[in-house]
Amino acid sequence: MATAHIESKEEDIAPIVLMPGDPLRAKYIAENFLEDAKLINKVRNMFGYTGTYKGKKVTVFASGMGIPSIGIYSYELYKFYNVEKIIRIGTCGSFHKDIKLLDVILSTGAYCKSYFDELLDGVDIDFIQSSESLNRDIMNAAKLRGVDLKVGKTITSDVFDLYCDDEEKFRGHFPDMNFLSVEMEAFGLFYIAKKLGKKASCLMTVVDSLYDQRSLSSEDRETSLNNMIEMALESIN
Repeated sequence: MATAHIESKEEDIAPIVLMPGDPLRAKYIAENFLEDAKLINKVRNMFGYTGTYKGKKVTVFASGMGIPSIGIYSYELYKFYNVEKIIRIGTCGSFHKDIKLLDVILSTGAYCKSYFDELLDGVDIDFIQSSESLNRDIMNAAKLRGVDLKVGKTITSDVFDLYCDDEEKFRGHFPDMNFLSVEMEAFGLFYIAKKLGKKASCLMTVVDSLYDQRSLSSEDRETSLNNMIEMALESIN
């Protein structure tokens, strides 16, 4: 069935979805990593593709930026298309001293001060965990690939932190400095998954760091993102 934001038929979408934010990254993944990839959504240019990876059916579907956008797409995929697992694959920043540019981080859970949960369900939840079983699959894939995967908590913010006038004040809104990453979608995805009894995880490549001010080349970014994408695909079972 079609929804307000997805034109696909139910059989067009796989039970597991990889979800980059950028629609063009979804297109890139489909063209470079999947076999027999078929465009299954182009409503609002939020591209979705379904194909196979090593014989396993998988959908790559863009989420857009921020909790409201990923909240819409994850809800509709879980609720109306019988998707069981979504792995967000994207980029993040960090203000943790042990995290460097191009590190790959797996989120164990997300902290957020958004009103998303209160508006949707009338509850106030600051922290929500990702799926432990899905995380284990990803960690096993990382181990087999020899990837030094960083595992820890995430901050989900409604504000792109690099645009804040007072970075110290921005960081003061969060409970401690043990969060490995800062991004804008994970809390919304994890919340919707929990609400609907589904599984969700989040893999991120660090592209901005308070403690690592190197300027990344486009080749460096592409190579690191490719490693993250392949790790997510290898975790599919």
